[in-house]
Amino acid sequence: MTVRVLLDLILVFAPLSLVAVGGVMVVLPDIHRQVVEVHGWLTDAQFADLFALARAAPGPNVLLVSLIGWQAAGWAGALVATLAMCGPSAVVAYVAARLWRRFRDAPWRRPVQAGMVPISAGLVLATALVVAGAVETTPLGYLVVALTVVLVLRTRLHPLLLMAGAAALALAGWL
Repeated sequence: MTVRVLLDLILVFAPLSLVAVGGVMVVLPDIHRQVVEVHGWLTDAQFADLFALARAAPGPNVLLVSLIGWQAAGWAGALVATLAMCGPSAVVAYVAARLWRRFRDAPWRRPVQAGMVPISAGLVLATALVVAGAVETTPLGYLVVALTVVLVLRTRLHPLLLMAGAAALALAGWL
């Protein structure tokens, strides 16, 4: 573990923290690019594995960032990556909440709130595309991904049930 890797973790995750409207999942494409393509801390397969582990484990989605930090620089990396991802956005959220409360009757508040919905939805869709592209799959695998997207959007099925179904298909050798 080098100090340079820890600094790089801060430089990767702190700026992403500030644009992670809706959580870690909406900046996953950027995380993937930085972690796999720019720094080479993980391969595509490792990234997909850590993503699946973070989604299956109870707790917040930021666990993925902790796992990436751990992979890059051990326990210190996990701590630094987590703080870099949570710290800046926590400060911004605190200040924004105070301002949001202060201007609760402002006429611009409702349009700003409505404008955030399509931004968050687009970022989540980009995340789905990166995760689907990070794993080697077959045409049936792409069909499973498409079906999962439809089911998530149209039903109230829990995503973990859908992941379990996909895992069963993979274990059976169909994917």
